[in-house]
Amino acid sequence: MKRTAVITGAASGLGYALASRAAAEGMNLVLADIEEARLNAAVGTLGIARDRVLTVAGDLSQEATVASVAEAAFARFGAVHLLCNNAGVALTRLVREMSTADWEWVLGANLWSVIFGVQHFLPRLLVQTEPSHIVNTASVAGLLSPPAAAAYNVSKHGVVTLSETLFHELRAEGSKVGVSVLCPAWVKTGINQAQRNRPARYGSAATAGEFSAAQERQIASALDAGRLDADDIANAVFDAVAEGRFYVIPHRRINEVVRQRFDDILAARNPGDPAS
Repeated sequence: MKRTAVITGAASGLGYALASRAAAEGMNLVLADIEEARLNAAVGTLGIARDRVLTVAGDLSQEATVASVAEAAFARFGAVHLLCNNAGVALTRLVREMSTADWEWVLGANLWSVIFGVQHFLPRLLVQTEPSHIVNTASVAGLLSPPAAAAYNVSKHGVVTLSETLFHELRAEGSKVGVSVLCPAWVKTGINQAQRNRPARYGSAATAGEFSAAQERQIASALDAGRLDADDIANAVFDAVAEGRFYVIPHRRINEVVRQRFDDILAARNPGDPAS
């Protein structure tokens, strides 16, 4: 029996790289994304038989969409062995520049999509006979708190703590379901262009102020200059799953900044600069 991978946000960037690696592993694929045309185009480049791929187009911040992905995956392939809750967006704005709609958009795509993924897949994973693994995509922004990224930081911290809690619960139960949380830094994935997929119900974000605009430019430059690409991150994910390792932090140079943050907490110091 071939193993099956379910990957959200699979039409481009890291999601596409995860799909490509899963295809190379001989897995069946269930791929979901809000960009239907790009998703269908991506499938054609994976070099995998069409009867081994199922696509679901829709807004993954909506529970009904995620529920339909789960229903379709198990109906088509019978079991799921790897679930990558990977869909996500980003918005660079100061806290005072954020609207309620901005918060709802970012938290919906980045955090609620992961919550829904766990809710609708985990009960099925717990009762299937084959072992399985859940990988939730967070970010180093789930371990740090850089400025002009409040909604993104909150969403990714949420993914980290959700994943840690789930790991502890499943380990206590002796479950065959494994969990990993992915926390990459700068990777050229196009996430800084995420507003192209912002649903109309949220309207448009207000024009960035001077500081936020400068941060946007800095982030775009950092993404372009990233030392690791999406394929590197996907390989790190598959290595972690094979090893049963929870934390997946491919950019190891970030460790010192993470250590500084927790040292500040333990010493009751004011937070240091996360960019230092």
